[in-house]
Amino acid sequence: MSADRPRPRTRPRPQESLAAALGGYAATRVIGLAVLAVAAAVVGKDGMHRLTGRWDAVWYVRIAENGYGYQVTLPNGSVHSDLAFFPLFPALERALSTVLPVDAATAGLLVSWAASLAAAWGIYAVGSHAAGRQAGVALAVLWGVYPTAFVQSMAYTETLFTALAAWSILAVLRDRWILAGALCVLAGLTRPTAAALIAALGITALVTVVRERKLPARMVAGVLIAPLGWLAYIVYVGVREGSPTAYFDVQAAWGNSIDGGVALARFIWGLPPLAGLGLCAALGLLAWLVVLCVRQKHPLPLLVYTIAVVVVSLIGAAYFGSRPRLMMPAFGLLLPAAVALVRLRVRNRVLVLAGLALASAGYGAFTLLGSGPP
Repeated sequence: MSADRPRPRTRPRPQESLAAALGGYAATRVIGLAVLAVAAAVVGKDGMHRLTGRWDAVWYVRIAENGYGYQVTLPNGSVHSDLAFFPLFPALERALSTVLPVDAATAGLLVSWAASLAAAWGIYAVGSHAAGRQAGVALAVLWGVYPTAFVQSMAYTETLFTALAAWSILAVLRDRWILAGALCVLAGLTRPTAAALIAALGITALVTVVRERKLPARMVAGVLIAPLGWLAYIVYVGVREGSPTAYFDVQAAWGNSIDGGVALARFIWGLPPLAGLGLCAALGLLAWLVVLCVRQKHPLPLLVYTIAVVVVSLIGAAYFGSRPRLMMPAFGLLLPAAVALVRLRVRNRVLVLAGLALASAGYGAFTLLGSGPP
């Protein structure tokens, strides 16, 4: 054999693909933190404090240190209660700050950062199952350059919830229903968006039963335990406050009630014409991504979960600026872009992702050093 003959190209091993996914994702977060540090130094602000000591992170720390029972009455008379926040994240903050020489705020950051890597791993695994390992790598990195990905570096619940959701979906895809249900229980103790994951497990089970005409015991068990975490917290708040609708009343006081999209429509209507058109175009792009997910025949649990997260994020009365963050756990929306990226040469793929990482980091620094995360 001639020494000059090129060697045949080999596909990356699974371990190499996983390393690329986690390394690429970690690089996006390092870039985000570096840009935040530089920007904070320029304007004379404390960037780290923005990650651990403001906004929702303060509420989680207070719960971790003192338990539930704190509320604030705003000048307009509305009451914001800490019962709006689910218990798993502050419980982990408390546990970690007990065994390590760190305070609850720092523990929250450690939990969030560890969960972000677990989420990237789970997203890579789901993407690999759906569209191949290269698409899985691209999907994990794309999640790290999401416009509001700076929240993934904060002591917030998005990374923990997304990790639990991704691994639960993967467990369903591997027919491990009890594990999927158990992870869904934990997700239900993390964020109310777990309703989307519960729906994904239930609908997937129903379709599977109809298609295969059998009902395995493990599937029944997984579906039955899936909502227990979410329900347990709703019941806890109801018993504590003496009303079966107490949790939903608390959320309504925060402005987070479900109104079917009325608040969103009013917000768009109240914008200047050009801004309204731009927002409608963005919503049109979102709808197109959902259509692409359907047309590309994404796995059913991933598809149902993705659509449900989007719908829940749009039909609530919450502040509009929070909606992109609320949709961030719907990582399946990024799979069509990941599939498209795989068609590029590796060099071009890296350049595109690097550019998106810098743009995301710049937006994150601007937001954190300004009004804060929506």
